[in-house]
Amino acid sequence: MLREAWSLAIEALSWMEKAQISERLAIARTAKQLEISDIDALRFAHGLVCETVRRRNLIDRFINEVLKPKSINEFTLGVQSFLRLYVYQMRVAKNWGKLDVEEAKNIVQLARSILGWRTLHSVEPFLGLLLTESPNAILKSVSDEERIGLLTFHPTWFVRYCFKLFGRKEAINMFEANLKAPPTYIRFNTLKGDENEILARLAEEKVRVKKIEGLRYAYKVLGTKTPLTRTKSFSEGLFYIQDKASCYAAEVANPQPGTVLLDVCAAPGAKTTYLAQLMQNCGAIYSVDFSRRRLGVWKSEVARMGVEIAEPIIADACNPLPVSIEADLVILDPPCTSTGAFAKLPSAKWRLTQRSVEKMAEIQWQMLENCAEKVKPGGTLIYSTCSITIEENEMLIERFLKWHPEFSLTEITPKIGLPGLRNMEKCQRLYPHIHDCNGFFIVKLLRSKP
Repeated sequence: MLREAWSLAIEALSWMEKAQISERLAIARTAKQLEISDIDALRFAHGLVCETVRRRNLIDRFINEVLKPKSINEFTLGVQSFLRLYVYQMRVAKNWGKLDVEEAKNIVQLARSILGWRTLHSVEPFLGLLLTESPNAILKSVSDEERIGLLTFHPTWFVRYCFKLFGRKEAINMFEANLKAPPTYIRFNTLKGDENEILARLAEEKVRVKKIEGLRYAYKVLGTKTPLTRTKSFSEGLFYIQDKASCYAAEVANPQPGTVLLDVCAAPGAKTTYLAQLMQNCGAIYSVDFSRRRLGVWKSEVARMGVEIAEPIIADACNPLPVSIEADLVILDPPCTSTGAFAKLPSAKWRLTQRSVEKMAEIQWQMLENCAEKVKPGGTLIYSTCSITIEENEMLIERFLKWHPEFSLTEITPKIGLPGLRNMEKCQRLYPHIHDCNGFFIVKLLRSKP
């Protein structure tokens, strides 16, 4: 099991570096490539990869300090991946304390068998130093923002940004919340059974859940004997694994049976399937996404959840939408920097810069403009992101309202978050350290009648 897990982790980290893909996609691709299906190996590798990537800046800084004058980037991707995993497992996971020489020897033996002894030969002289050197040297002579970034595993630019936006204390609280993976939430699917029936089925399968106050069908998973995706209840579509914040977006929209709805950036299907559930499979949902691969997932999820009123449309929402409808309700959940989801997607931290935020806000603006055209007079436009930046949220909506006086902010219910920033109190924000879920922004806009 250990060899499979380490093979999977090394290869997945290499894929992430090479293709700039997420942890989940890299592990899924690698498991298929290496034909690994052992649950224990997959779980171990997933934890190893996510926790290593979460601490990438500190780990790389430490490795480079030990390798001087060399740098980690001078080695092959496989060696880079091994070094990061090795430092995480042997030092960081042990809080830089207890030294386990036997475990280190076993891991190095595994790496030799996976990568080949010739490949590993060039870094072997440094492996002992990586086990014994103190990490204190990397915290000397750095700015306060850089030090906090290293200690909480966030890019310096993001630390500086959040200090300015939220204040030092609140920002650090949020950074610390990002250090652990968020809880798992599921949403019961009442198209397939009532809540009590689903609760009974989950209890039979040893899945323990707790109802989320303020939301209709969202539950927090307290424990499960087998992976949720391998339960019979999951395969029968009795629930959807969906973050609390994502459930909230659908409930804010609150579509009624008979609604004509446009769901933009709809894949992989979390929103579509919940909206159809709230509409009791009565009405019409047009689900737009530009990715054929993601819409393939959308189709299987729609089928699994018993949705009968949704139609997929492949289109890029940065261009005018190819649908000749005036919708009662348009929901836009555009691509974003995912700065509110760093706990769940730690690799996103290292792909971003301040410029990324500005570029993303411009893409979101184009999408918002195209979506606004499809809202009928008296209709509603919902905009949401899993980002905490103001450029992608309040500032974008301020700009939109200035250019579109026919739209106005309207009250959101239920209110389970905090008011928006920049005096936009009708918006709602969720934060990882306060609401125990992804950071999230949502606004509801009403189009006036002539």
